[in-house]
Amino acid sequence: MISISFEQGTLLLTNLQTEHEALLSEWITFDNRIDCWRAKAIYYRSIVMTLHRQKVAYTDSAKAFQQIDLKHAGEMTPRYYQQHALDAWWKGGGRGVVVMPTGSGKSFLANLCMLKVKRSTLVVVPTIDLMYQWVNQLEKFFNCKVGMIGGGNKDIRDITVSTYDSAVIHTEYIGNRFGFVVFDECHHLPGPVNRNSALMSIAPFRLGITATPERNDGGEAVLYELLGDLAYRIEIDQLEGKVLSPYETVRFAVGLDKDEQERYDYHRKVYTDFLKRARIDFSRDGWSQFIIQSCRQPGGKEALKAFMEQKRIARTCRSKFEKIWEILVQHAGERIIIFTADNNTAYELGNRFLMPVITHHTKGAERKRFLDQFRSGDYKVLITSKVLNEGVDVPEASVGIVVSGTGSTREHVQRLGRILRPSKNKQAVLYELISEGTSEIYVSERRRQHRAYYRK
Repeated sequence: MISISFEQGTLLLTNLQTEHEALLSEWITFDNRIDCWRAKAIYYRSIVMTLHRQKVAYTDSAKAFQQIDLKHAGEMTPRYYQQHALDAWWKGGGRGVVVMPTGSGKSFLANLCMLKVKRSTLVVVPTIDLMYQWVNQLEKFFNCKVGMIGGGNKDIRDITVSTYDSAVIHTEYIGNRFGFVVFDECHHLPGPVNRNSALMSIAPFRLGITATPERNDGGEAVLYELLGDLAYRIEIDQLEGKVLSPYETVRFAVGLDKDEQERYDYHRKVYTDFLKRARIDFSRDGWSQFIIQSCRQPGGKEALKAFMEQKRIARTCRSKFEKIWEILVQHAGERIIIFTADNNTAYELGNRFLMPVITHHTKGAERKRFLDQFRSGDYKVLITSKVLNEGVDVPEASVGIVVSGTGSTREHVQRLGRILRPSKNKQAVLYELISEGTSEIYVSERRRQHRAYYRK
């Protein structure tokens, strides 16, 4: 709670509205029940700064965070772009979003920001794997014990790492304990649930880091409202061959066998005929319309089954398996990640080639063992659906094979990023397999709309 008089609160509200020209009556309101002014946690910084500018005396019992004496252990020489990003973020008031490619040192930048701020810090990450990865690197960098919230852990310290899920649950109670909050892979934050972890925090200093801030729902606007403006951005192609490994992207269009093409065309027609009958327009929330109408209209159930079957045929045609084997032979001895759009395809590949598979069903201990053996070279190939799209550090990987995926540009860039972490004499290559005569052609074009795929 920040305590000020009623008259001071009235003056503050007037000044806030004048300065920001927004509906700031939602920021600060007078609660007659407890005879005080109330405001949402996220507005803490703006209110305190206005009180300082207006030289209003106040008592701050809302804040429970503190200054901490942070010192780094070992060498600390930021690269030029990391220094530029740090300077731009600090110039923006210690708030904002930084966009940097996978493997370019986003977590190191966050460490630099923590040294600059010197406040108790909460780092929020999307997965438990990433939580442990962050804890390990923070403990090495600062030579101190780091707390964890998530995966059965609830150990809150001056520096704490939490999953998004756990942060949403606990920030209501601990949102005043951190003066700095870092959101890793912050493109997850604008979701209607995840955003609460930012709304319920009073942290005046905020940093979002991601390689791909764009969202299909336009949620970037929410991201910047919660964390601050875009502070700095640098792309994959700008760091290729310097910080990131040199790379190439190769697309192979493979044909369906005659029987596969006939079955694909049949199911495709069942699906598209239903779309025409139901007058579903995919330029206007078409997928939701399709799901709703498939439950309501005659032939809808058959159309949904046909949609899934034509997808399966395109994703698992015989020519793709043959091409995968050719690539595996060509890159024998290198570390390879095979990406699929669904678990069934991943497991089918694993059974066919007798190789380890990681999906969201894979238990934590088994996933760690697979990743450790991949890093050590005991396993040369990992097959995955989507769980390795982001966050996991596997610098040994030099080859990626996209067997199937969505039309998401972010997903495709993330998959490229998995093989770009630098190592000695590394030449990375991302293969993309597309079934000719199917909708995969159009999906591929959509997801390649990024400058990383159109270098000069």
